[in-house]
Amino acid sequence: MKKFGLIVLGVIAGIVALVNLGSLLGLALSALLVIAGMHFYLKGGSTLSKVFWLAVGILGLLSAIANVPGFFGILAIVGLWYVIRQWKQQPLVIPTLMTTSYTDPFTNFEKQWNELNK
Repeated sequence: MKKFGLIVLGVIAGIVALVNLGSLLGLALSALLVIAGMHFYLKGGSTLSKVFWLAVGILGLLSAIANVPGFFGILAIVGLWYVIRQWKQQPLVIPTLMTTSYTDPFTNFEKQWNELNK
């Protein structure tokens, strides 16, 4: 029964993701406008250029708000990702400092330095 539920969820999420591809593209372009507006606003020298790039950023933000179905597409893609992970029985591991092995690149150098100083 669990596999049947995963199949149904996967099919529905796949259809929703495919239907919202246009909205996802519009959302990506809106995000690009917002990022470009912020980047060039911060680098702008004159007041006129800052006003122009602020207007570009605001237009990108308004365009992103208008692409609400794109957010449903993102949720559908996350649902597909969940279905695939559950189907393969892979546990969800969120990497943190405790779970990842932190390797210091200078440990080998410090060992060799101590050997040279002996």
